[in-house]
Amino acid sequence: MAAKKDRPAPPRKAPASAPAKPAKPAPQSFASHARAEISAEELRKLIAEAAYYRAKRRGFAPAYEVEDWVQAEAEVKERIGTGR
Repeated sequence: MAAKKDRPAPPRKAPASAPAKPAKPAPQSFASHARAEISAEELRKLIAEAAYYRAKRRGFAPAYEVEDWVQAEAEVKERIGTGR
């Protein structure tokens, strides 16, 4: 006697009286959200971290520290929306 193969149950339809799910709003860009205030110390830490990774990418060659900092500062300020 052959065993009956298990088949997945067909999908059930929602009853006609069930309310439809509201559609999710389209994702908005980060810039359109309200800006969170950031302290000067937090800003300095973000810039220092970005400058570190810039230096790391070029192998920590000396004499580029100020350039790394200035570029990192511009990058971070643009990213968080405070401008240049």
